Amino acid sequence: MISRRFVLAFCAIAAVAAFAAIVPAFADVTPFTTQAFQDAQKADKPILVEIHASWCPTCKAQKAILSDLFSKPKFKDMVVLRVDFDSQKDIVNEFGARIQATLIVYKGSKEVGRSVGDTDPDSIAALLEKAL
Repeated sequence: MISRRFVLAFCAIAAVAAFAAIVPAFADVTPFTTQAFQDAQKADKPILVEIHASWCPTCKAQKAILSDLFSKPKFKDMVVLRVDFDSQKDIVNEFGARIQATLIVYKGSKEVGRSVGDTDPDSIAALLEKAL
């Protein structure tokens, strides 16, 4: 006989799997390198530089918002480069970022906007649109 605990555990796992299948992964994030940044600039691509820390709750909220936004066709060509706030301090300083959860957008080689600590989906979308 199947226990109630087993059925509940199975349902929970099935729900997580179903959710993962319908929510697109934020998989096109590339760890920041100067070369990748310069290549994207030379190609005149829209670029998001994301100053991120794995322990940061605001960064986690931004990650979910960005994942949703990058599922939309208008953002499909954006290059996303993630700077690790803890291990890439020199790059963080080069971008003039003071804290994690900083989003900086470029249109080719020109910075066209930035936000710090923003978790509003509409304003993050508006920020990304500046680079298009």
